[in-house]
Amino acid sequence: MANKDYVRRGRSPKKPTKKTARGRKPWRSGLLALILLSGFIYGLYRLSLAPESPAPQSAGRQQSQSSKTQTQTIPPRPTEKWDYVESLPNREIEVIAKEQVISEIPYIMQCGAYKTLQQAETRKLDIAFQGLSSKIRKKENSSWYLVVLGPYTFKRDAERDRHKLQRAKIEPCAIWKDAQ
Repeated sequence: MANKDYVRRGRSPKKPTKKTARGRKPWRSGLLALILLSGFIYGLYRLSLAPESPAPQSAGRQQSQSSKTQTQTIPPRPTEKWDYVESLPNREIEVIAKEQVISEIPYIMQCGAYKTLQQAETRKLDIAFQGLSSKIRKKENSSWYLVVLGPYTFKRDAERDRHKLQRAKIEPCAIWKDAQ
């Protein structure tokens, strides 16, 4: 069987593409836009015209109405019924705070566990720059160094310090009750 050379055979001629936008011609849409715009402008013009004056009245009626408008005065300005501007600075609000629970076991906050003492010292230094004192504990039966803050008698105090460290981008810090 003879070998065929498919490369030299050439490609088939391209098929003509179908027009996707049939129907409206560009000048028709421009004409439609012009008609709509002129109608909008005409409507604005009609709205800007002064309203027609009412039918003329008898001369006696006009004089009596004009004398009424001259004798009427503008009513006095109403007084404000709100007195909060004067009453707010003198008002006192009583807040009843929840009673803080004193835990028998103090809370501690751990801000990292490190394999080397140098890494733990670096974290302790970062915490010291925030005005808080921390300690490095060596975990029992392992080579891990824990950076801890505390002990705290109230969890609220530990949360306050944790938020202070979060604002300084020192994360993660966990709070729990001290087991030691």
